[in-house]
Amino acid sequence: MADNGPAEGASYQGLPTFGQLPWVTDPEELTARGVDVAIVGAPWDGSTTNRPGARFGPRALRALAYGPGTYHLDLEVEMFDHVSAVDFGDAVIAHGMWEPSRAAIEERVWQVASRGVIPVVLGGDHSITWPSATGVARHHGMGKIGVIHFDAHADTADRIDGNLASHGTPMRRLIESGAVLGRNFVQVGLRGYWPPADVFAWMREQGMRTHLMQEIWERGIPAVMRDVIAEAQEGTDGIYLSVDIDVLDPGFAPGTGTPEPGGMAPVDLLRIVRQIALETNLVAMDVVEVSPPYDHADLTVNNAHRCVWEVLAALAVRRRDQNSRAQS
Repeated sequence: MADNGPAEGASYQGLPTFGQLPWVTDPEELTARGVDVAIVGAPWDGSTTNRPGARFGPRALRALAYGPGTYHLDLEVEMFDHVSAVDFGDAVIAHGMWEPSRAAIEERVWQVASRGVIPVVLGGDHSITWPSATGVARHHGMGKIGVIHFDAHADTADRIDGNLASHGTPMRRLIESGAVLGRNFVQVGLRGYWPPADVFAWMREQGMRTHLMQEIWERGIPAVMRDVIAEAQEGTDGIYLSVDIDVLDPGFAPGTGTPEPGGMAPVDLLRIVRQIALETNLVAMDVVEVSPPYDHADLTVNNAHRCVWEVLAALAVRRRDQNSRAQS
């Protein structure tokens, strides 16, 4: 494979970069290489309420995911013929210290987004979406991006056990800061027994759109996704996609901090994220809450990895088709 794609050889050998992509640490090299996508690790899990371990998510996604190849069967595209991607390393996390860690994540993501490159951020617990989406909004404009958020939980509490920066609060922080407007925040897959009614009342006051797992079961995924994509794009210039791996049923993703039975299956989630990348102006993505200590047979790691792989393939199709139209 060329310099803009994975290294040759099996995925269990060589340097453990994400997808065996080239390793880049200098922000200026993103521009020099003409990079389209940069992988950023955000190994913070100090905001986790239940099972820790998501700090090891970025490393596991780099080292343990099986390398599936780069030709997408459904889309009939060789991914890295059309998309240039690199691994941009990790934000430097300060152990147990949220504020410097938050600043480091925001800055690392902004370094990518401000160069016209799509950041794909590997968490970490879901608190990292607060600085990550803020870094993207700094470039594209505060209140100018929409968020499509897949999760078992809304993550819109004001505070949890007095903590404003819990992994159950980041979406409220984004809306309160003005980085994302409530009406452009669309959540999919919520289920279970949290948050309580007063938090849902606050969400409605902000104009947030919520599609519970019950609705998906009743209406079906194609119908729900038509609404989700239309809602997130209303008045926005781009879409930030946030995937909490616990949106999957824990039978498919046991390695996560707050597992909730009754979730999605990978066969659906992978096609959903592909659809979003095909049909919207995707400007950023994160995949969070992969906790390798609780994983089995790398099930969670591989499902999370494939969410990113589906997005890269869809972006390749968009770039291929754009280039074809420009040449015709």
